[in-house]
Amino acid sequence: MVNQLHLLLDKMNTPIGELLLLADESGSLRAVEWADHEERLHRLLSRQYRSTQITIERRNNPFGLTSTLEIYFAGDMESIQSLSIATGGTPFQRRVWESLRSIPAGETTSYGNLARKLDAAAAVRAVGLANGANLISIVVPCHRVIGANGSLTGYGGGLHRKQWLLEHEQKYTSVAGMPSVFAVKPTDIRKTSPVERNRSNALELPFPDETQPCETKASF
Repeated sequence: MVNQLHLLLDKMNTPIGELLLLADESGSLRAVEWADHEERLHRLLSRQYRSTQITIERRNNPFGLTSTLEIYFAGDMESIQSLSIATGGTPFQRRVWESLRSIPAGETTSYGNLARKLDAAAAVRAVGLANGANLISIVVPCHRVIGANGSLTGYGGGLHRKQWLLEHEQKYTSVAGMPSVFAVKPTDIRKTSPVERNRSNALELPFPDETQPCETKASF
């Protein structure tokens, strides 16, 4: 029997592009993705919900989620912390995504540190792949994971957005008087040669998604 999943779609404008939000009928976020990466969103939905038939309906501000994201972009970093999420994926991927939510706004960590926190120090690449398969951008803050040498490494939405998000969070955690131990300012990242980057980032290079055709039929 095929499982059914009905999702509610909204779109919102941000300073760095249009976002797509998908929520289920219980009010949990299932996806937050940049509109210019819609193909990636379809691919990840198809991969993480393989035996599920997904239907999508347009809905304005479902369960107040769009408003909450707008508050985040206005400078309230705490607004998204309590949002309910629901994910597909493997048990290991879900552990990684849960751990990402524990990284405070204004702070960063590396793929290696994240792996060690999960007691999976030898699985840095698997942690990176799980990070790259995250469907719920911003709320599950994969942008807060950087390279061991302080470089931004990869981000599915584009490095310019990753840099903007980190600077946005650093700015408003500092304004709010919250302790910020932001590991590295994106604008101050030391320029390294490709050879240096490969040496220092050995197992912490960007992890591109596997290429598989998208099987979901909905168009946003």
